[in-house]
Amino acid sequence: MNFESNHLYKISFWHHIIFWSIYFLFNTFRWGSYFNDYLYSLKTNLLGFPIHISLCYFNILFLMPKFLFKRKYTLYISLFFIAIFLMVVTKFNLTYFLISNEVWPEGPEPINSLSLNYVLDMMIGEVYVITFVTAIKVTLDFLEKQKLVADLEKTQLETELLFLKAQVSPHFFFNTLNNIHSLALEKSEKTSKIILRLSELMRYLLYETKSKRQSLINEIQCIQNYLDLEKIRHDELLQINMSISGDIQDKEISPILLLTFVENAFKHGVNKNIGVKKIDIDFTIKEDFLYFTITNPLPAVSENKSTFEHSSGIGLENVKKRLTLGYNKNDYKLTINTNDKFTVELKIKVT
Repeated sequence: MNFESNHLYKISFWHHIIFWSIYFLFNTFRWGSYFNDYLYSLKTNLLGFPIHISLCYFNILFLMPKFLFKRKYTLYISLFFIAIFLMVVTKFNLTYFLISNEVWPEGPEPINSLSLNYVLDMMIGEVYVITFVTAIKVTLDFLEKQKLVADLEKTQLETELLFLKAQVSPHFFFNTLNNIHSLALEKSEKTSKIILRLSELMRYLLYETKSKRQSLINEIQCIQNYLDLEKIRHDELLQINMSISGDIQDKEISPILLLTFVENAFKHGVNKNIGVKKIDIDFTIKEDFLYFTITNPLPAVSENKSTFEHSSGIGLENVKKRLTLGYNKNDYKLTINTNDKFTVELKIKVT
């Protein structure tokens, strides 16, 4: 057993002492009551318990790692029973010479020489003790392994979620900076307003999205800031209808999840069309779920449909992975429709 483990199910030196002490006392009183001779029981247990302990640790620390875990089953079983047999012979001789010439008072009759019945009975008793202790060891090792696997899965999940969230921010900033660059070249008066809005978004994305869940109100405000940026750039050529219904207080959602859909609507819908473009966004709260819908125009006919589906799929695949990693299967439903318009419908738990 691992004396130095720092894990949840560690077995310290004192755990061993306490376990064997309790077991020793139980056995001493049990056989003392049976023999009506507690002194005899104490002597036989003082002699027998070092044998029990030696066999248990010999099995756990040597036989199992060297043979059982390496699938050398025949050799393991052979050495296991040879060790028990030798210990039984040792126990008989020590009892005979140190305690009493009548070695087996609990048997059919006391004996003063080795017999087959004595050997079999003692071996079965030793197997019981070894099995009991080994079962404790195996159970604790299993729990420790399960905990380790759970910790690794949690770490991997958190790492992947951070990576996926990190993919959103640079992508978003890259697009927005391109917009600012275009306006700066035109010496547009809108440039300073966009930079101010962008700084607010950067502050939010850098400092408010590190937790697993974020306030739905804050997420909606983030989307509103993004929309304000796009309104400044597109002016009267952009129409945005955003509606909110239901109670959005005390609701939480994975950070910047919905922003990906909004950004996707502009990158592959608004920016790939000329004239007036329209985007409809709806937030509806019903009980514990948010029903989010966003509709934007498809790219102009001149753009190849397969090219659109591939390019727009990058951000959407990111969202799908985040949903899979961050939510239970029954906590969300994502539907995407590309008939006459590009429509995303997301039902997601927000409590």
